Amino acid sequence: MRMEWPSNWIDRISGHACEMCQSPRLDEDSYGVRIYSTPEVDAVLQRADIQRGYTIIIWRGRHVVEPFELTESEANSYGKATLTVAKALAAFYQPLKMNYQTLGNTVPHLHTHLLPRFVEDPAPGRPFPLPQRGDEAPIAPALLAEQATALRALLR
Repeated sequence: MRMEWPSNWIDRISGHACEMCQSPRLDEDSYGVRIYSTPEVDAVLQRADIQRGYTIIIWRGRHVVEPFELTESEANSYGKATLTVAKALAAFYQPLKMNYQTLGNTVPHLHTHLLPRFVEDPAPGRPFPLPQRGDEAPIAPALLAEQATALRALLR
């Protein structure tokens, strides 16, 4: 079966139909809970129970698809925020390894999936298999809130 890019792909990469550009910078939404922010970056601990500590770093400056589209100053800001959050995730969750996945094949806006990797892992030694369904069971709200509070304290 041959797959094709979505019919509105050009609008997505141009920013005209970019869901990340259009979404407000909320402390909490259907995707997760914001645990860290700078003027240009948000870090959102994901609500879906895919992997403990799964967090997405979202570029909130102007619309860009690729990291190389950032200016040197913007790239430093994005990189520093990504590493700051990854360090806090590693300190809190104590994973065996951290993964950094910057893809943008579904949502073409610069963002990085931070995925702590543990002993009990769906693909040891391989890239983390991110699901594409969007209907994953959520983390218990109290547990998500507890983890977000602890991570925010580490990120202060």
